[in-house]
Amino acid sequence: MGNTRYCLTKADLADAIYASLPVDKQKAAQIVEDYVELIKIALESEGKVMLSGFGSYEVKYKPPRRGRNPQTGDSIILRARRVVKFKPSQLLRKAINGQSVEEVIPTSDTGM
Repeated sequence: MGNTRYCLTKADLADAIYASLPVDKQKAAQIVEDYVELIKIALESEGKVMLSGFGSYEVKYKPPRRGRNPQTGDSIILRARRVVKFKPSQLLRKAINGQSVEEVIPTSDTGM
């Protein structure tokens, strides 16, 4: 793969839904838009979205801090803000690193 980056877009998601479900392209695009909107609303109100087997998005508060203008070198104060952080699930981390699901999910060998 090298330095080539792949970017999955909403259009790609809609095409995948269209290919796998009995819906037209317009409905598939609406499903993706509704899904993204639900995530936005949940982050704005609840502050956290958890997708099993994928990861979680959480809104975190960043306090004001001292920064520097890179063009002038002047010291500035950066305002407080809320940012979205993503934490991948253990399953996703293992999959990205080429480990199998069996290595991720503990099994109980109780002999029952």
